[in-house]
Amino acid sequence: MSKSVVYFTKEITPDSLVNIYKKLGKELTGRVGVKISTGEPGGHNYLKPELIGKLVNELNAAIIECNTAYAGRRNTLAAHLQAVEEHGFNKIAKVDLMDSEGDFEIPANGKHLNVDIVGTHLKNYDSVLNLAHFKGHAMGGFGGVIKNQSIGVASSRGKAYIHTAGATRNPDELWDKLPEQNAFLESMAEAAKAVADYMKGNILYIDVMNNLSVDCDCDSHPEDPCMADIGILASTDPVAVDQACIDKIWSSTDPGRDHFIARVERQNGRHILPYAEEIGLGSRNYELVDLNQPQKS
Repeated sequence: MSKSVVYFTKEITPDSLVNIYKKLGKELTGRVGVKISTGEPGGHNYLKPELIGKLVNELNAAIIECNTAYAGRRNTLAAHLQAVEEHGFNKIAKVDLMDSEGDFEIPANGKHLNVDIVGTHLKNYDSVLNLAHFKGHAMGGFGGVIKNQSIGVASSRGKAYIHTAGATRNPDELWDKLPEQNAFLESMAEAAKAVADYMKGNILYIDVMNNLSVDCDCDSHPEDPCMADIGILASTDPVAVDQACIDKIWSSTDPGRDHFIARVERQNGRHILPYAEEIGLGSRNYELVDLNQPQKS
């Protein structure tokens, strides 16, 4: 089996973000959306406009996101737009909340989900840059590009559907219908695969490993980062790049790694990776190309 290539740079700058995208050797064309998390107000670990703006402009892209399914300041269109303004994303690009005019179903064909429910405006994009902040997560153990493409692209109803492994589409019922943990993780993988199939593979994947908190950017009061920044990883394969990030954590000598690993293990978070591989989303077998090391000619 051939290995997926994952590029790595320890430099976390606007220029290094542009450079690692170009290393992927596949141009995103047509109407491009850059999928990020806009970050729950109160939190401070999300990818900042100052970091991502140069790449977003290079792609002449819109920033795309959807509303949340939990009480907060991003669960309604008006509140979410205010959060976008406070965090400065509308100063670098058009921000499109894709479920602002409703949602629609795309096939999922999974053992938990038969559809994925995504924002209607996903129809408006020919290609997507999945630009994720890699971090811990209270429910998933960790969040990278797979989470960003599953929960992140789903509408509020779609988020409820994924979180409950297909039990409900009603956000008000979400917390009363949570499934066993592996079913939730597998549902995230199925939703990410549904988006990849819908976009016909016109997606590239970048994980930024900075501000490494055990809490997600959806948390309004996240724990401070417990590890030093590691770098940026990019691939055409979402499973490979998330696996490479996990491997970076596990192989780290940072004194905070044990705390981060405990969060992942508590939620059996790594289970999503072999399952995502099993359903054909990507491969855990990868070759890491370190852009900070001299390359063979």
